[in-house]
This record gives sequence, structure tokens and C-alpha cells, in this order.
Amino acid sequence: MIVYPNAKINLGLNVVEKRPDGYHNLETVFYPIPLQDGIEISSADACESDYTLKVTGNVLDGSPDDNLVIRAYKLLRREHSIPPCSFTVFKHIPTGAGLGGGSSDAAFTIKALNERFSLNLTNEQMESYASQIGADCAFFVRNTPVLATGIGNVFEPINLSLSGKTLVLVKPDIFVSTPDAYRLVTPKQPEVSLREVLAQPISTWKDSLKNDFEPSVFAKYPEIAGIKDMLYDLGAEYASMSGSGSSVYGIFESPVEHVDELFAGYFCRQRQLE
Repeated sequence: MIVYPNAKINLGLNVVEKRPDGYHNLETVFYPIPLQDGIEISSADACESDYTLKVTGNVLDGSPDDNLVIRAYKLLRREHSIPPCSFTVFKHIPTGAGLGGGSSDAAFTIKALNERFSLNLTNEQMESYASQIGADCAFFVRNTPVLATGIGNVFEPINLSLSGKTLVLVKPDIFVSTPDAYRLVTPKQPEVSLREVLAQPISTWKDSLKNDFEPSVFAKYPEIAGIKDMLYDLGAEYASMSGSGSSVYGIFESPVEHVDELFAGYFCRQRQLE
């Protein structure tokens, strides 16, 4: 079985308040985008351990046990009859980019194991498992636009479609520390709710749809701010950093010519949104 976990972008990101447990409450919209990893899952009855893992593409640091695909597999295997499995993961979604690639890999692994081994789990049950792996992981079970609150783990459906728009995604070779990004943000209640902002035409978003991480991240990494400015110069209707970075996206009415040349040296992909 082969599945293709997709990435997401954040449309707006308000850091609302710091919680007593040290985490922060957020308000953001997760929107799925057609940038994908690939995961092949097969039975491995003859292997000496519970699983084998091979990662290709953007090779990840860390031990196999830390891989979110394996964490998802072990989580389900504790409570369900699942034989030893062999996993081959092709990593295409950039890591440390605010795109949720690892969370998506885990959620799609849960969905694939549920189907392959007839576990008969409901969406709610799969979301419960996924939420044990990461705050945004459960989003990828249903994989439809949601307004996310709490620590990014409480979802409400939102009637929002960017279908037919063109997304240009650019990721510089810069690592942004998420804990550092949070330390530099002053939490505040937004003057206008995100749902209300997103109900307005996309032409108004530039002045009203904010990512609270941008000011401090841009101050430390002007190169990221420059990418956003360039996307607007190219005619983006809206441009923003996703999550705490370092990827930046622009939403365009139509495809941008020679985009790979314009962003030579960066990870850059252009996709039509669904």
C-alpha cells in the first residue's frame, strides 16, 4: 500500500494567550496543499524486529524510533493486531518549515494501517490516536480546512475554498526555532476574529490577515521577509509565512512564469490549489 501525505499552510496565526502549562493558545486556519511525501507500507513477517524503516529524499536526523511514522505504527500496534511492517518513506515536504509534513506522515500512516489491516477505526478514533503524536496531527485525518484553536488541536469546520488559485511555496535554507519564536511573541487577543477576516475577499487579506510570528522572525532573518516581499512584487493576492517558518507562500490568481528561476537556490514549488 502506498499513501501520499500532503502538507498544510497556516492562513493567519494569532498567538492569543500563554497557558498555565507553558503552552500557548492559538487561532489559525489549517489549509491542505498538494505538496506530498510518499509512504509505502508492506507486511514484513520475516523481519527480526517489529518493523523496518527506509527513508529517502530529504533524509531526516534522529533514530527510527523517533520517526513519527514509526510512533504512529507502535501506538496502534499496542492496542490492535498488526503484524511486523516494512515502511519506506520518501520525504519531499521540507522539514522545519511550518508545513506539518511529519504530522501528516503520522496521520496517513494511521489511516493506511486502519485500511490495510481492517481495524475499523472511525475518524474520531483515528483523530484520538493522532492527537497523541502531535497537536496538529489529527487535522490530517479528515484533511479539510479547519479553524484551529487551543494549542492547535481543537478544530472547527470552516467554509473556505481557494480552489483554482495558484500557490507558490518558497523555503530558504534557514532553521527557525519554534520555542524561540514563541518566546519573542507577546500574546494578545485579536481585534477581529480570524473567521471574520477570512470571510472577506482575498484582496483584503494583506492588511488584515496576520501571522504573529512574522515580526520577530523577520527581524532575525531578513531573508525570509525578502521572500514575502518578492512574492507580493510578483503579484500575489496574499503572502505569508506558514507557522513559525521558515517557509513562505504566495497565493496567486494564475501561475507565475519562471518561478523556479526567480527563486533559484531555494526549495520552490508551484501548485494549483484544490
